[in-house]
Amino acid sequence: MVLQRGTGIKMKREKIVVVEDEADIREIIEHNLSREGYQVHTSSDGENGLQLVKRESPDLVLLDLMLPGLDGLDVCRELKSDPSTRSIPIIMVTAKGEESDIVLGLGIGADDYVAKPFSPQELIARIKAILRRSSLKDEGDGQEPIACGEVVIDIGRHEVLVDGESVVFTATELKLLHFIASHPGRVFTRDHLLTRVIGVDAVVVDRNIDVHIRSVRKKLGEHRDLVETIRGVGYRFQDDQELW
Repeated sequence: MVLQRGTGIKMKREKIVVVEDEADIREIIEHNLSREGYQVHTSSDGENGLQLVKRESPDLVLLDLMLPGLDGLDVCRELKSDPSTRSIPIIMVTAKGEESDIVLGLGIGADDYVAKPFSPQELIARIKAILRRSSLKDEGDGQEPIACGEVVIDIGRHEVLVDGESVVFTATELKLLHFIASHPGRVFTRDHLLTRVIGVDAVVVDRNIDVHIRSVRKKLGEHRDLVETIRGVGYRFQDDQELW
């Protein structure tokens, strides 16, 4: 807990686990996050990092993909398959710039990615945006589910049913899908979706929305065409009349 300046009110220090094998990068990250007021725990390898997350139950995990032993993708898979850690947001940190690596990471449950080299300001902006979105479930309480054929989006329960089966969506993916499904037939530009879903303080990265949309479509399976690409403009969710 920290004391909010000038108010006498104690504020919760959000906890972040950093799993990074490069000591200099790990120290820079820890220094900058601590200066921002976060409670930081670090690990230099995947196996210990996995156990650290399970022990500390942090508000967010910063996870390098290239780790000795258990790599970052395996750590992410393990965390997202465990009910006790499934809801913890994960930001991937990677030297890999290949889109396939980014799509794979987001597809198994990571919420965002940042590629090395990055500035501390960029990283902190991403973290703040993800932590803000992690409160999505509470914000959705009381909202009615959206049903579109065999797809049901229940933001209050943080759940998407596809053909009657529950499919795990990250907070970012769920907010993106729920937002466009709430406005069927309306076309949204990438910039609009970045501002509305990712957040005004997020660092805009090429393909950010495109990568999330691709992951959403993959999880929708045979119903992927509900999310349409409008060439040269952006994306839209099919309206009811187009389904019949």
